[in-house]
Amino acid sequence: MAFELTSTAFKEGELIPKKYTCEGQDVSPPLRWGPPPQGTRNFALIADDPDAPVGTWVHWVVFNIPSDERELLEGMPAKEALPKRARQGQNDFNRIGYGGPCPPPGKPRRYFFKLYALDITLFWEKLSSWVGLAGNRSMDSLSHLR
Repeated sequence: MAFELTSTAFKEGELIPKKYTCEGQDVSPPLRWGPPPQGTRNFALIADDPDAPVGTWVHWVVFNIPSDERELLEGMPAKEALPKRARQGQNDFNRIGYGGPCPPPGKPRRYFFKLYALDITLFWEKLSSWVGLAGNRSMDSLSHLR
């Protein structure tokens, strides 16, 4: 499997099932990826909506995912510390963990799940905002789902 981010719940360009939205169970979707580029120490994931009326809206931030991991399971717990020293940051709903799509009525929106391969380990005690992660110059965007 190439380094590509996929989900068994939906494919790129498909509607995100209600289960993973605020109108459903609002649980995180299952995500998988293949072997990373050489030199990867950790992964980071940012899920966002670039079409929100207030600007890009961040739904999920996960960082320090070990390089030997190949998936995030459905329904990740809403807590900062995850197994194997992975951590979750605060989303734009002001909650830790995943916050599913919850758009107002109107035109369809795009949601991106972006996986980054990092050659460093982030030693933050707490990532209170995705800005600190998105601004890190040691990351490369490698795959996304809409």
